[in-house]
Amino acid sequence: MSDLLQVEKRGHIAIITMNNPPANIWTVDSLYLLKDIVEELNTDKDNYALVLTGQGEKFFCAGADLKMFADGDKDNARKAAQAFGDGFQALTDYEGVSIAAINGFAMGGGLEAAMACDIRIAESQAKMALPEAKVGLLPCGLGTQHLPALVGEGWAKRMILCNEQLKADKALEIGLVQEVVETGKALEAALTLAERVAEQSPTSVKVCKKLIMGSRNLPMNENLSLERDAFADLFDTKDQLEGVTAFLEKRKPEWTNS
Repeated sequence: MSDLLQVEKRGHIAIITMNNPPANIWTVDSLYLLKDIVEELNTDKDNYALVLTGQGEKFFCAGADLKMFADGDKDNARKAAQAFGDGFQALTDYEGVSIAAINGFAMGGGLEAAMACDIRIAESQAKMALPEAKVGLLPCGLGTQHLPALVGEGWAKRMILCNEQLKADKALEIGLVQEVVETGKALEAALTLAERVAEQSPTSVKVCKKLIMGSRNLPMNENLSLERDAFADLFDTKDQLEGVTAFLEKRKPEWTNS
């Protein structure tokens, strides 16, 4: 495993730390490594949640190294864009619950990585922006799609078209992050939340997440039909029977993710 992304497992939780100091920037290699890590976690029946954070105290992730695009080569640019898309799509499609512990600046591809997670917790000093247009580029890691889905078209346009940088309190106000904590506390808060995921049926969580994400693209009447079918399909799982039985027997369920 490359040192660019460090993976630690604590029970049902995987902690992925971006480790490319000083600013934890993404490379093509680390983006495909992210994809590989997430896809491997999806095959791990004992993994229910992941936490993504950055090494150090100043940066969550500053995005891409602009030197990647300095040669003006269109083919290289397309390969880089593909890497960002593939890496962050894999993170979006993670079958458990993903939580970004934003411990500092989250710029460009750093914020896009956070937006690919299900939940974002930011430290009070964190700042967030998608400044790509300022240097003649655009967010190519799903940023133009995830941001309006999370905060609405107006704020997405302010951030992308006007290069508006947000402090953590404003990000909380508009719904870009779900919690703001003291400096140095994001990872702890994310892990606490991730522990709560382990109390849920992993098979139920997986299906619920797909339905929630599907609401972005499908009319409600179509998603309601899928919701009813998915509810019935859970009765084919062992976790459904275990969950109901454990509740009736007044004990903690023992999930098998099956």
